[in-house]
Amino acid sequence: MKIADLIAWFEAWANPSWQESWDNCGWQIEPGVLQQDARVLVCLTPTLAVMHEAIALQNAGTSVNLIFAHHPLIFHPLKSLCSGEAIAEMARLAFTHNIGIYTAHTNFDQVQDGTADVLAQILQLTDVTPIVPTQSGLGYGRVGNLSPLTLQNFLAVIQTKLAPPNLIFSPTANLQQRISRVAVLGGSGASFISAVVKTGEVDAYLTSDCKFHQFQESRDQQLVLIDAGHYATERPACERLVQKFRSLNLTWVNLSQKDEDFRQFFTI
Repeated sequence: MKIADLIAWFEAWANPSWQESWDNCGWQIEPGVLQQDARVLVCLTPTLAVMHEAIALQNAGTSVNLIFAHHPLIFHPLKSLCSGEAIAEMARLAFTHNIGIYTAHTNFDQVQDGTADVLAQILQLTDVTPIVPTQSGLGYGRVGNLSPLTLQNFLAVIQTKLAPPNLIFSPTANLQQRISRVAVLGGSGASFISAVVKTGEVDAYLTSDCKFHQFQESRDQQLVLIDAGHYATERPACERLVQKFRSLNLTWVNLSQKDEDFRQFFTI
């Protein structure tokens, strides 16, 4: 499959026109690869480490020509490209080695098998609906029913299935609280707390990048807020994307092994 055909297939599923006004989905760098057979490296964030991984694969005989990322390389209009800057170096290497960079961000968040939907599937939620509907049957986040667990056991399930380096949750006097209805949203989802509450009797909300007072806000609304980290809540959707691309019989597709969680936690 040509890269142009792969992108056309993807955009028919996750239309870039659905992106938020502040977002930058679609081509970040297209160095003239559209008519090449797609050899795709999928990642969460397009970084120099991922670019160097793609180049190393080229040098080893796998002619990677597309980095397909969830997070945009370019969020804001650039005023300059200067030597020594990460984005400038990414652009230089992309054109030098003929590697395109394409991004699917808020459009990918909304669709079936997108970031939120994959989280709901991992946790085996049933009767799932969007937290905030945007398209017919699609939208941001997912809320659904969970086979009842104690909060302690639910946290253990999250730790096992997502393997976050750190798991933060709202203060609670009782880890034996029963959890049977759950909302999920991969990435920075704390701004959706009020929307989660409006969906009905939700016991817990799994997302990431939550601030101090957002835990307070959640507690005051009798909602257990769980922060598993940005990387842990969105990386599984990248794995699913690799599976979907493989079903198209691409010449080559793989998940980046150099994708990074930009946070580390010190333990004694």
